[in-house]
Amino acid sequence: MPKVSKENKLIKIIKENKYPSLDFDKSLLKESIKLANLIVDDVFEVIKKRSTVSIERAILRIMGLNGANKEGVPYVNIFVDKLKQANLIEYGASYFYAYFYSKFNSDLNKIKEFLDELYFTDKPIEINKDEFFNNIEKYKEISKSIALNGIELMENQRKKREELIDKYNYPKLPWIYVIVATGNIFEDAIQAISAVKQGADCIAVIRSSAQSLIDYVPEGYTTEGYGGTFATQANFKLMRQTLDNHMTDRYLMLVNYSSGLCMPEIAAIAAIERLDMLLNDSMYGILFRDINPIRTFIDQYFSRLIINLSDIIINTGEDNYLTTADAFEKGYTVITSHFINYAFAKKCYLPDYLIGLGHAYEIRPEITNSFLFEFSQALLIRHLFPKCPLKYMPPTRWVTGNIFHTHVIDNMFNLVSVATGQHIHLVGILTEAIHTPLLQDRYLSIKSTKYIFNAAKDLGFEFIIRNKGIIEKRADYLLKKAYELLEYVYNKGLFEAIEEGVFADTKRPKDKGKGLEGVFIKNSYYYNPVEEIIISKVQHKVNY
Repeated sequence: MPKVSKENKLIKIIKENKYPSLDFDKSLLKESIKLANLIVDDVFEVIKKRSTVSIERAILRIMGLNGANKEGVPYVNIFVDKLKQANLIEYGASYFYAYFYSKFNSDLNKIKEFLDELYFTDKPIEINKDEFFNNIEKYKEISKSIALNGIELMENQRKKREELIDKYNYPKLPWIYVIVATGNIFEDAIQAISAVKQGADCIAVIRSSAQSLIDYVPEGYTTEGYGGTFATQANFKLMRQTLDNHMTDRYLMLVNYSSGLCMPEIAAIAAIERLDMLLNDSMYGILFRDINPIRTFIDQYFSRLIINLSDIIINTGEDNYLTTADAFEKGYTVITSHFINYAFAKKCYLPDYLIGLGHAYEIRPEITNSFLFEFSQALLIRHLFPKCPLKYMPPTRWVTGNIFHTHVIDNMFNLVSVATGQHIHLVGILTEAIHTPLLQDRYLSIKSTKYIFNAAKDLGFEFIIRNKGIIEKRADYLLKKAYELLEYVYNKGLFEAIEEGVFADTKRPKDKGKGLEGVFIKNSYYYNPVEEIIISKVQHKVNY
């Protein structure tokens, strides 16, 4: 088996993580993994026969087609839309890009001028079908050659990350994860520098509200966004350079979202610009953005192949389930979803050290022993997925305008995180229930987080969980209920279970939701050079 280079450092710090032992039914864990794999196998029968417009656009971006016309319409959208109108998309966009790449003598500007003409004159795309089909194998080889250039660019960015980690090293665990969300990328950069100076290790640029529902990736820097900043390649580049310029004693990680209708494209531009983490979940877009389930699962598969090649850590979104479902009553649904998300990740050959499963501290504060119940669930998830860099989210559902009470809850969350060996720790901020937190609010929250992480550094390694006590009994209950739900989902089928509202108390039909029109059946000639090349490069990693 080929050696892993940079990842060994990540594996090493995960192995060195300290947390209490927990007695639970290991056979139930094994059976849960088996069931999740069977559930996902059924979904893959749907995935492997289909592609989507967003996958084809991602392929074109990797093959070098970038930019937008004077109206801001990305060239990849024009190309794919024209292929769809001409009933050619079922072959895959790569053939036709190779065709025009040859026709215009590898001149990208001429290809863009051609696409401008099609767009502004509303002409259909035309090819010499006899010439094309008589030489289809030639165009297949050309497309593979072009794709290799794009993949080499992503691999070089991965190597650049490895070099920087060798120089600066990963931060100590838990990693302090902080959000910036001004809507203006230049303001985000300033806030990121401030957060780094305060002690943040991971900077997440929250995406503008509803960007997940637009079926294109905006072009260039953006300075207006509601609830966050648009995810664009230019914005990614600016934030990456900002963090690179402020590394002194640790490697700084950049986070964004590979989700929504452009999930594969954002994964591609994130890989090209060397992001380190992407929020990339199997069901978040289905449940919380009403994106069609079939579209989501197909897009997620290809996006995770790109993520794997680039050694980007995924963050899954199960924490969101507890914003609509009760965390005490339905906490086990998070664990069921973890098993499914994990199985989907393994279908994309993702190694454990890139699978950042997400969960949250969201049990109602007034419940007696709520802290122990939170501790139990966090510790159980840590034991179920010991090689994964878990992402732990702060309480948001129960925080109020009483900033002192919120600060107390956040610090209980901090204590659970460090004592149960969580890996990626999203800092809760005392005023987030009132307004977009100010710099000084974040300073206080990071300061208290760092205090608890230091003061209780080895707490979890110093005590033993009482046999049949509150923590162990709760863990047993959660795992048993998670397994029972997996059995139910397996018998019903994942699409049908989602339609029933099994997860997050939210119902989403298989044949409804945004983006279904962008799904198509591949014909017998279909070719995706990027998928073929990436699988050949990453399939050995699945067992790490």
